This record gives sequence, C-alpha cells and structure tokens, in this order.
Amino acid sequence: MAFDLVLKGGRVIDPSQNIDRVTDVAFVGGKVAKVGNDLAREGAGEIRDVAGAIVSPGLIDLHTHVYWGGTSLGIDAEDFCRMSGVTTAIDTGSAGPGNFAGFRKHVIERSATRILAYLHVSFAGIFGFSKTVMVGESEEMRLMAPIEAVKVADANRDVIVGIKVRVGRHSSGIHGTAPLDIALQSANEVGMPLMCHIDFPPPSYEEVVERLRPGDVLTHAFRPFPNAPVDHQGKVKDVVQRARARGVIFDIGHGKGSFSFKTTRAMLANGFYPDTISSDVHALCIEGPAFDQVTTLSKFLCMGMPLNDVIAASTVNAAMALQRPELGTFKAGAVGDATILAVKDGQFDYVDVVGEHMTGDKRIVSEAVVVSGRWWHAQDEAKFRKLENAA
Repeated sequence: MAFDLVLKGGRVIDPSQNIDRVTDVAFVGGKVAKVGNDLAREGAGEIRDVAGAIVSPGLIDLHTHVYWGGTSLGIDAEDFCRMSGVTTAIDTGSAGPGNFAGFRKHVIERSATRILAYLHVSFAGIFGFSKTVMVGESEEMRLMAPIEAVKVADANRDVIVGIKVRVGRHSSGIHGTAPLDIALQSANEVGMPLMCHIDFPPPSYEEVVERLRPGDVLTHAFRPFPNAPVDHQGKVKDVVQRARARGVIFDIGHGKGSFSFKTTRAMLANGFYPDTISSDVHALCIEGPAFDQVTTLSKFLCMGMPLNDVIAASTVNAAMALQRPELGTFKAGAVGDATILAVKDGQFDYVDVVGEHMTGDKRIVSEAVVVSGRWWHAQDEAKFRKLENAA
C-alpha cells in the first residue's frame, strides 16, 4: 500500500491501544492506515521525520467556545488549534437553537479543524458574557427552549453531540436545578448525553451530580470551594463516587473560574483522576489562567498524573464521552488526526483560577498537527524535515 503521509520514528502514545513505543504512523485517504515499523519502505507521498517527538492521536478539547464573531466569548478555532495541538474542538453551548444555524454555516463548516458542539438548551446560548457584561442565560427561564433544542439537535446530529446547560449563581441565579431538569428532558427526548456546567451555589454540587445519567458530563468538576467535589477534610464526596460508579463523566473545563490546584491535589491524592481534561478556552481566559489545552494538560502532568493518562484524557476518553470512537485513536480506519508533542524540562510557572501559583518541572508543548491525514501545521517546519521516499 502506498501511503499519503508517514510520521516516522516518533514515540507513539495511543492509550486506546496501549501503545507506547518508537514506531511509525501512516495515513491514507484521510484515515489512519497503519502503525508499525519502517512503514516508509512501503511508499508514501510525504514522509516526516518526527524522531524525538511524541506522536499522539489528535487532541480533543472537550470544552471550548469557538463561535467567533457570534458570541462575546468566542475565539478563533483555527488559531487556537494550531497553537494547542487540538484537532477536534468541542464548543459547549455557545449557540442555542435560535442561533445554531449561523454557527454551523459561518464557523463549523468553514473550519479546517473539526468542530463539534453541545447545543445550549437556552434559546440564544451564552450570549452575554464579556469583561463588562455578564448575563446568566439560564437565569431567564423564558429563554429555556427545550422543544426547539430537540428539533435543532435532531436535525444536526452530524455535528451536535449533546445538550448543554449552565447552572449556578452566576448562570442560573436563584433557579437552582430547574434549568438542568429542563435540559435533561431535552437530552432524553433526543437521545443524547448532557453536559452540565456548575459554578457557585445554588444549586449544590450534590444536587447536580445526583441528577446526571450515565454518559452525562459534569464540567468544571475540579472547581474550587464552594461547590467543590471534596469535603473540608479533602475526601471525595460520596455522591461523586456514586456518580462515577454509574458512569457520569468528570471533565475539567478549566476556564476563568473553574479549576483549582487545592481541589486537584485532593482529588489526585484520593486516586480520583478526571475522565477528560479540557481547557474551557474562551475570550476571557485565553490570556490566562487557562491559556490553552496543552497548558491545562501540563498542570496535571506536573501534579503527578502519568503522561499516558493525561494523553488518554484528551484523546480516547474524550472520544468515548462524545460517542465518536473514530476519534482519539490510531486504530486502522480511524480519522487521520495526529498531534506531535514534546515534554520540556525546566521551571515553569502555572496559575489556577484563584491565583495560586505552582512551579512545575515539565511543560507539554504542541509542535505540529496532522488533520485528516495531511500535514497541517508545525510551529517550526524546519524541525520536521521531509524525507525522500524510500520505496
């Protein structure tokens, strides 16, 4: 078989197949063709020398806001993905049923990288969050649009992966779990998972987690007090353990206000790793404290989470949460995405959402990206030289 592209000699880490070794990855027709040694000998249109780098399935950021120009939170997906090694960005509720058509036409369909979405149950999504204006969309119950959300989600199943709702003092005011209950009805009706945002109470962490079904995602899961997943003694709350046991997915969703080192230290000490690690990147946190996906991943690596588990939380685990098994893997026939990474040693400053700083000894950086079997972008093109076809 002649391949379109071969990545030669990198350390391939694919947690979906328990692969961690120096080998090659080949692509043909926009798909993964093969993982194995000396694949360039079989012939390839393009061969890239990635020796010394880590090659992972394309990173999935399960929580982003990329409705650029459509909401005040939106960032440019392609710029973000180039810098952060993300090949699939999941927009989480920027658009609701009232404005999803514009998001699809003007952003999703024009993007070189893949954008999937959780559709907000609120009619216009997250429409009023900026540095000067903050309107909790779930606080206005008249905007809850479960009938419209079901119709739009059903008509766009190729790109909509679930229903989104935000609850908490900042997003739903005094309404507690009422918006969540409405969103769950929509998710049940359309047969999709739900992603739920949580911030300050009301409602409580316990009230939210108890309502979530197997396959639903709690984002901002490692948030600081109040509404943290651990008690005052640093023990994981029983309701959290029960939720994981029944299949609720715990996602990071770093963002501007939803990730703390204190909570994370306690969770990791209890052996409770996040299922998925995501940045919640948007206009208010892209310059800090979240920055991007690889910075978020780096924080977990520096806090003791093994590299392979960190990569799994942004590849195969995220793909399973999306119910898209063709993503996040190098299995033959999977989507031909790859991220070329490096782990740098040194002294690096990291900050969480409450202003605590941590000095870490490692930083994960994105060095290049493959999208749909094609070499798409590298931070330094000269570093990954093209090799002559060895066939």
